[in-house]
Parts: sequence; C-alpha cells; structure tokens
Amino acid sequence: MSKKKGLIWANLLHLGYNMWEDRGPDHRLAEGEKPKYPPRTYLRFETPVWNLLMKKMAETGMNMAVIDLGEGVKYESHPELAVRNSWTHSRLKKELGKMREMGIEPIPKLNFSACHDNWLGKYSRCLSTDIYYGVCRDIIEEVIALFDRPRFFHLGMDEETAGHQKKLAYAVIRQYELWWHDLYYLVNETEKSGVRAWVWSDYIWNHREEFLEKMPKSVVQSNWYYGKVFDESINYVKAYLDLESHGYDQIPTGSNHSCTENLALTAEYCRKHVSPSKLLGFLQTPWRPTIKHYRQHHLQAIEAVAKAMEIDSR
Repeated sequence: MSKKKGLIWANLLHLGYNMWEDRGPDHRLAEGEKPKYPPRTYLRFETPVWNLLMKKMAETGMNMAVIDLGEGVKYESHPELAVRNSWTHSRLKKELGKMREMGIEPIPKLNFSACHDNWLGKYSRCLSTDIYYGVCRDIIEEVIALFDRPRFFHLGMDEETAGHQKKLAYAVIRQYELWWHDLYYLVNETEKSGVRAWVWSDYIWNHREEFLEKMPKSVVQSNWYYGKVFDESINYVKAYLDLESHGYDQIPTGSNHSCTENLALTAEYCRKHVSPSKLLGFLQTPWRPTIKHYRQHHLQAIEAVAKAMEIDSR
C-alpha cells in the first residue's frame, strides 16, 4: 500500500491504444513504425511488459492502476469494437483479480474526447447522436460491471480543440453547450451506478469562468502539467490553484514525457497549495503503449513515482 495512508499513487497504463491512432508522426511510434490511419486492427500490447510493470508498481508501493481500455476489451454489448487479441471478459477479470491481490486498485479509463475516441470505431463519427449516446451508455455500464463497481471511472475529455486536431485525418470538436451536455451525460451514466466520474481538467485552461461555474464538484479533477517550473503565472499551473480555491477534489497528474523529475515536483507543489482534504493523490502518465520498445520509459515512470513517494514521506 501507499507509504501515505489513504493517498493515491497511481500509474496510467494502456491496454488499448487506438485513441492515438489518427495522429501524425510522434514520439509514440516505435522505430520502424509508421503513423496509422485507419486505426490498427490488432492490439498494440505485450503481456510480459504488462506483468513486469505491475510487479514493479507493487514493489514500489503504488496502490492504483488507471487502465486505458479502449479497443482492448471484447465488449459484449458492442463486439464490433474489438480488434485482434482484445481481451475477453474472463481474461480482464482474471487480471483485475491479480492486481487486487498485489495491493493495486484497478480503475477503468475510456477517453470520450473527440480528439481521442478512435477506439470507438465507426461510432467516433456519430458524435452527439442517439446512436453515440447509446453506445457510450452500454460500454460504461458493461465496464462498471466488469470492474465490480470501481471507486472511480476516468472519462478522459481532454484536448478537444481545433489546435490539438490539426494533424488528424478526421477532426471534429464539440463546443459551448454541446460539450457540457455530453460531459453531463457521461458523468450521469457513471454516477447512476454509484461510481465517481474522473476527468482531465484542461478545459479550464481556456474556459476558466465557465468551467468553475459548470463543472460538478462530484467529478474528480486531474489537471496536468509536465514541466519543471511551477509558478502561478503559468496557466497550466494556476489551474491547480483555481481548482483548490473552488473546492474540487484533485488527483494532480505528472509525467516523464518531458522530464523525469516532473512528478516529484508536482507532488511537492500540490502538497503546499492543495488542502489535504481535497488532495486525493497523484497520477503518473508515461503516455506510451505497453510494448517492449518502451519498457525502459515505463520503468523510469515508476522509478519517478518511487522518488516522489520517498520525498513526500519525509
């Protein structure tokens, strides 16, 4: 368990990875790989790497894994979303049981942002229609049952902007009342089963007043910032203070995407500026597929959490 009783020390791991597969060349492509469009028809995932990372997380004392499921599960409600080697219900439940035995709480994540929803297949092009709402409802309900009604369900909802989609083959964004309508729909479908919704908070960066007026306090917030300098003059950093001053529960998010020391710096800053009653813990995000090519990057991410936990325990 965590060295700080009750504090979450989580790591994001990908089962499915098609949420990234409508992008131009970037750091997430292994050597020799090419940008993929349409999304891959096989699961970009390697079990030995997954097993190693779970073992290392448990040894480190991390107590939560946020699993980005995407196309990685054969959903019985929508089997058409599966790809080659997607996990069956029984396979997923077996893995969840192993994680719990290791002291790691599994939390599901499905990104419903229009920037990251290629895992939805053809339904990603049915955004905000009755068909879309039905599919989202079905999958959320099915995943909650598979995870035995988890404490949280991460719904994503980040980077739904024109700028973030400039290199996508198919670009679409929801704005104004429609973005909020769809967020409320997803949150309601989650909360009606007694599960707490969790989202990325970057919508606040460009819509501060609107966000603070309309975002439900019931929704757990993960603002994210991956740099080294923590100063409130930086919009991304100021968001932590805005969320704190308006009473949101937070799980601040760091990454070794840009620098290895980011998570420790995030924890240090937020410990000073977020009240203990509102600081639920911290989330590390390696942002790489679970494959051998990125094994070292994943291990580095876990080592960074270990260092942050050590500093925090002093």
